[in-house]
Amino acid sequence: MNKLESLIAAVDPKERSNVCLQRFSVGFEYAVHFTNGLFQLANPVFAQAIARVKPEQCHRFVVFVDDGVARNWPKLTDDITAYAQYHATQLQLLTMPEQVPGGERAKNTPELIVQLQRRLLDLGVDRHSYVVAIGGGAVLDAVGFVAATTHRGVRHIRVPTTVLAQNDSGVGVKNGINAFGVKNFIGTFAPPVAVLNDFDFLSTLERRDQIAGMAEAVKVSLIRDASFFAWLETNAYALAAFEPEAAATLIRRCAERHMQHIGKSGDPFEAGSARPLDFGHWAAHKLESLSNHDLRHGEAVAIGMALDTRYSTLQGLLEETSAERIYALLERLGFRLWHPAMEQQSGNANSALMAGLREFREHLGGELTITLLADIGHGVEVHAIDVQAAGAGGHCLAQTTRQHAMKLGPRGDCHLTYCTNIHPGETWPEVRGILQRYLPEVKRDIAPELDLGVGLRLSGAAAYALQDRANFEELCALLRANGLYVFTINGFPYGTFHGKRVKEDVYLPDWLDD
Repeated sequence: MNKLESLIAAVDPKERSNVCLQRFSVGFEYAVHFTNGLFQLANPVFAQAIARVKPEQCHRFVVFVDDGVARNWPKLTDDITAYAQYHATQLQLLTMPEQVPGGERAKNTPELIVQLQRRLLDLGVDRHSYVVAIGGGAVLDAVGFVAATTHRGVRHIRVPTTVLAQNDSGVGVKNGINAFGVKNFIGTFAPPVAVLNDFDFLSTLERRDQIAGMAEAVKVSLIRDASFFAWLETNAYALAAFEPEAAATLIRRCAERHMQHIGKSGDPFEAGSARPLDFGHWAAHKLESLSNHDLRHGEAVAIGMALDTRYSTLQGLLEETSAERIYALLERLGFRLWHPAMEQQSGNANSALMAGLREFREHLGGELTITLLADIGHGVEVHAIDVQAAGAGGHCLAQTTRQHAMKLGPRGDCHLTYCTNIHPGETWPEVRGILQRYLPEVKRDIAPELDLGVGLRLSGAAAYALQDRANFEELCALLRANGLYVFTINGFPYGTFHGKRVKEDVYLPDWLDD
């Protein structure tokens, strides 16, 4: 019996003559482009994306830019204007690109939505015009909602500028804003006309944000693609250093996997209760709130995945050896699998985090459905969670994380294979040059497959130079790219010259300060 027949069968036979049933389907399609230099004059991607359906016409469009992106790319407005002029036979820019608040401010300000809708009205934007959003996931959500609710739907193009948006949220079909204290309470399902991923935009992100976006790639590999997980393991150090080739591959493979799920799951608009792409998210959403958004979304997702991994082992679904691989990968990428917010208590002495289960079910509606792991690459759905066992799993995870961290290496199953005291020079340029030449050779000859601890002896001048953030990030990237971690600096486990930054950014998660 098909759906239409079941509808007819559900009607009282006496009333069937008084019922008319309607049935139709609407197909959706959109392209996700991967490019560099999107608004360079010779790059045809943006113009072709707008003119794809009717290339012979000149298309009207308006651009809203995340104010954070605008600060990092001060020439962006001029570049977009020049691009529109260069492609004037296809493009008509209705006004200079306009800035909107970045981050959650875009989703937490109802006045902004009305303001943007009014702006589209004043500009004469119609259903054949295009609204282009350039920014992180929150800006794409807010501007996408504006586009979807203006004239019951204006054509929308997304230009994601964060790792998380390029490999996950920006390639999907949802938009929304926060309301009444609830995340994404108001929103629609509205596929974009196109998604244009320009890898260049990621170069100005802080390393923390570059890493945070990788959590979604780990997620999709765990529930769908064991071979992708193995690739992430192999390339973990290159990814932690955000080497361009590795990072671009991660983004594309993750985006493709998300698109496949949306297109082939049979439920692209989430009418049912299952949310496999929300693996780890019931805890993540709650942790973001409990931490007062000290945690990035991706960082919270990493902890949420670790919690659900631990619960999967406690329930006998997942082998402990597989769980250890998952923890190790997350830590090697740079995630910390514990946060003080995990220990907050609610009024009834239960973990405040566990309230996230109830909130997650309320958001989904209907039956609680949580994705757990039967194996790496194989997610399974369950409809009940033992709250006490899950809470115990969180406590056990915190202990395990501390034990991992106190061992001399970024993994719990590795050991200190070699430690050498290196005096790499007096000035930072000397230090950098010698380390670049020396450390890869040591790694290759001594411990090509294992983690390697290195003791550094730095002059006062070199240590002082590391207070410059660019120099410090360069040192961290060099270490991570070669599978190295600092064991001592000038004989002290936490160094003597540059305070907590070495401890937090180099040692951790190799060390964890109790």
